[in-house]
Amino acid sequence: MRDEKARLLFAGPCDFIWGSSRIDNLPPQTLPEVAFVGRSNVGKSSLINALTGRKTVARVSQTPGRTRELNFFNLGGELILVDLPGYGYAKASKTDAMEWQTLAFSYMSGRATLARVCVLIDSRRGVMPSDLAVMELLDRSAVSYELVLTKADELKPGAAERLAEDIRAEGRKHTAALAEMAITSAQTGAGIDALQSQLAALAR
Repeated sequence: MRDEKARLLFAGPCDFIWGSSRIDNLPPQTLPEVAFVGRSNVGKSSLINALTGRKTVARVSQTPGRTRELNFFNLGGELILVDLPGYGYAKASKTDAMEWQTLAFSYMSGRATLARVCVLIDSRRGVMPSDLAVMELLDRSAVSYELVLTKADELKPGAAERLAEDIRAEGRKHTAALAEMAITSAQTGAGIDALQSQLAALAR
């Protein structure tokens, strides 16, 4: 049965409220925040759009590394969704890529209102060294995070669950990783309802 609170929350207004390329220019800390982070082109923006039932809340780009700011979205006055710059690859200079990643990591390790980080894992690649680096950062910062498998529709039947078991096993090695894990597809909608319910529980 679908969570009615989650359905109403994610069907409500979701407005862009802030974009920042500097750690000293973040919005006031008011509502609980859920951040989405992952390798470039992992599908962060597509997942946010699928969660909110919209096509253009977060900009989707075919160019890896396109998100260069921390983008904040107010979900119904109850929760803030944060789209973070991707890591691992960017079609830009190494200096620019490092600046974006440093911004994201500084935010994740020092934001008092950050209630949850969703660490997105591309189902076509599994856990990469750059994903492990983010997980270890969150472990050290004691920020709880959920592993979210994206693009599950691109795997053959059964393959996504087998991959998920491997990723769950990796998650059990990390102190801040939650036991629950989401297997999602922004294209088919698989796993979106369940993830909405988990995140709605964090709302004010």
